[in-house]
Amino acid sequence: MNKIKLIASISVLVAVFLAQTPLNAKTYKGAEYRTKESYTYGRFEVRMKSFEKEGMLASFFTYHDNDVASNWNEIDLEIMGRYSNNVQFNTITPGQVNHVRANYVPFNPSLDFHTYAFEWTPGYVSWFIDGKEVYRQTGSHIQSLNKAQKIMMNVWCPAYAGWAGAFSPAFLPAFAFYDFVSYYSYTPGSGSYGSGNNFTLKWKDDFNSWDQSRWEKATHTWDGNNCDFITDNAVIKDGMLTLCLTDSYHTGYTDKAMPQPMWARAEGSEIKIKFSEEIDKAAAEAASNYTLQGVTVKSASLLSDRKTVELTLEGYNPAVQSTITVSNIKDSAPEGNTLLSKTLSLIKQTPLSFPIKINAGGGTAQNGFLADQEWKESSEYGYQDGGVDAAPYGPAEVYKNALKGMVSYKVRVPEGKYNVKLMLMENYFTQAGRRIFDVFVENQDSSLNLDLYSLSGINKAYEKIFSNVSVTDGVLDIYFSARVDMAQLYGIVIEKASTGVEETKNDEKASAGGAESFSLGQNYPNPFNGMTRISFTLAHKDNIVFNVYDLLGNLVFREELGLMQKGKNNYLWKAVHMNGKPLSSGVYLYSVQGNGYALYKKMILLN
Repeated sequence: MNKIKLIASISVLVAVFLAQTPLNAKTYKGAEYRTKESYTYGRFEVRMKSFEKEGMLASFFTYHDNDVASNWNEIDLEIMGRYSNNVQFNTITPGQVNHVRANYVPFNPSLDFHTYAFEWTPGYVSWFIDGKEVYRQTGSHIQSLNKAQKIMMNVWCPAYAGWAGAFSPAFLPAFAFYDFVSYYSYTPGSGSYGSGNNFTLKWKDDFNSWDQSRWEKATHTWDGNNCDFITDNAVIKDGMLTLCLTDSYHTGYTDKAMPQPMWARAEGSEIKIKFSEEIDKAAAEAASNYTLQGVTVKSASLLSDRKTVELTLEGYNPAVQSTITVSNIKDSAPEGNTLLSKTLSLIKQTPLSFPIKINAGGGTAQNGFLADQEWKESSEYGYQDGGVDAAPYGPAEVYKNALKGMVSYKVRVPEGKYNVKLMLMENYFTQAGRRIFDVFVENQDSSLNLDLYSLSGINKAYEKIFSNVSVTDGVLDIYFSARVDMAQLYGIVIEKASTGVEETKNDEKASAGGAESFSLGQNYPNPFNGMTRISFTLAHKDNIVFNVYDLLGNLVFREELGLMQKGKNNYLWKAVHMNGKPLSSGVYLYSVQGNGYALYKKMILLN
């Protein structure tokens, strides 16, 4: 080909490329599927399976198709890829005012299909999971949700790492699967759905084909979205709508990417390796696919998320081994992509000392409390989502800054049982009902409808205790779900527990914190009326605190007993609340707490 023809051919190719690729096109490609018609009120339902990949999300929502903030109307269900047990609900009202709840769920939304729905009426919006209502919003802001909205689903990668987590191209492609969508009209008193009889099924789409009279595929983007939507990434195949998040070169429902090990973390004689996607079980559990010089890999186990492998080692020395090589790992995609080999540095464990004290919202360490930080694979503790708010009128230094709007807090601890104290305070509202949130600790201990002002007023500390919390995976997880406004937190204190809320025997000992022979006796008399004696034995002199909690974990009495002598000690307690009022009859927990240890027992008060 001569030079003139070559230049002409290149010019044609460039012209074609520019015609097909907008100059402002973004690097990554997402998808959005939306109705052509808009709806006012009703029940909106979807059966879907999302993905667990940080920095991106999958959604099902309704939206008033108007970009003017003063007219904003939107109702969201968003599944954030950074979490393995969270679904976020939101209403966005005129002025783009958000009313967000990060709702804890006891399952991983990426591992199976679940049916999600929300009901939108003039008086409430409520969200459902697998047929059960899990959250409801009422109040004046609901009345401003009165504009017709389209039904939409999309997958995208937000530019806000604090909310969505850190995006990596290694996580691509990502696929969200939608099995069906149903719409029920809101017709009070004449419907056919639910106990309220207020909703009537109008249509259900099983996605056997693209119904172009009902749906369209979006081709747009917006500031804050690091991808743009293309039609090729909304795929209907085999009775399923699949929305795809991809790079610019491998679009559509196809996976050409090899699985990538994102990090490897050494803890004791074990190593955990997290991969970018779900991997083949046989390849994951072949011990020969993992190599550390001078170390024997005894076993490899693929964990329930299907992306994390746990290795059991023999001969591992953290001072010697600093890297691990992973090879022959196959993903679970139909294409069966295989990683040939990759070497990565080991993250080394830095165990925390007990008691663990964290200044939530505080950027500096002080008075034995650790400075706050974001959670990462390399950190021993930290928060996910949220921000810091000053509280200058707090009762102590740790109460000077609040962590607000967090979704979870994670702390690495050995497997075992712990007592967890959350340091809380209302620093803004001056009436009850203005800040309400739920707390879930390790799937088992929960505190619902916490209203800090009603519990302690404004600028007064309130402690919430979770006793005998069992940790089996090396990470203590605390989840926060707002009901009204945002959850907030000032501090966390974690201590090793004995047997927690179960009665301990007289000969049980607490060895943490150097108390080699610390025992707590049963109060006498028990049951009691008015006063009772608490006996405990110390291995050495120590500063002791006596606490009493109700069975919900609320602190009802606290007294610092000061420096107590080695050996047997007695304390006479009068059954009164911290506010001086008598306590009502019931079962209570009492604890004697020293430097890094505590024991708990039950007692019965009969007035």
